[in-house]
Amino acid sequence: MSRCAAALTAGSPSSSSAGSSWAASPTTSAQGRRIEVAVTGGYITGDTGRVVVAADEHVTLVITSDVTDEVHVHGYDVTTELTPGEPAELSFAATVPGVFEVELHEAGTVLLSLQVG
Repeated sequence: MSRCAAALTAGSPSSSSAGSSWAASPTTSAQGRRIEVAVTGGYITGDTGRVVVAADEHVTLVITSDVTDEVHVHGYDVTTELTPGEPAELSFAATVPGVFEVELHEAGTVLLSLQVG
């Protein structure tokens, strides 16, 4: 298992905790939902896992990485380039219901799942 996968697994609920659900707790404000994730040394921290947002809510993803890559939101076809050490922002209206992966395009690493609706 890669370090990125291990970091995601570490934040997930265990299969032995029946009935529990786990979700990230991003910041909500009048401007919508702000979701922050950092990738350092292959480990993912911040608002990982499944993040639930309301339909039509404005979403701002802030990703900071220590490597060059591209962030992609499936289902919305929005992307941005990552420059090491510089926070990158992706903003969009969550108008398409469903569950969508946010991933590092080159590495193929899933940062979080965005649940809209």
